[in-house]
Amino acid sequence: MTWIRPNGAHAERPCTLVVCRGCCCGDPRKNPGTDHAGQLARLREAAAASGGRLAVRTSECLGPCAQANVIVVQPTTEARRRGARAAWFGWALDDTATDEIIAWAEAGGPGTTPVPPTLDLHRITPPAPAPAARATRRGRRGR
Repeated sequence: MTWIRPNGAHAERPCTLVVCRGCCCGDPRKNPGTDHAGQLARLREAAAASGGRLAVRTSECLGPCAQANVIVVQPTTEARRRGARAAWFGWALDDTATDEIIAWAEAGGPGTTPVPPTLDLHRITPPAPAPAARATRRGRRGR
């Protein structure tokens, strides 16, 4: 069987901000007084101004709903090759948290620049994969 690599598979990925906008994150009923749309707009503006060094994606639900708003900062392709992994941040509800995430990502993000101490206060543990997902992954490894 021939495996065909999708177009763009060799492209280097920039530091990527994954913004949860599921059931709780981005919900003004859960966190009134937070400008959820404004936060996403600011993140997208930073990515547009970065010259391709930053990207922003949204996700339906990242999991830790009690820690909304959740933003995951994924490392660049090069940083991932060196062993960097995504950094998860919760309670990103105000301009200060948003500013710190943007500044850290612009400075290189995971594997490139240490997390500033004030941003480290927002760091959360990623949720464990669902049991079905673990079983599926294990089955694939054996092939």
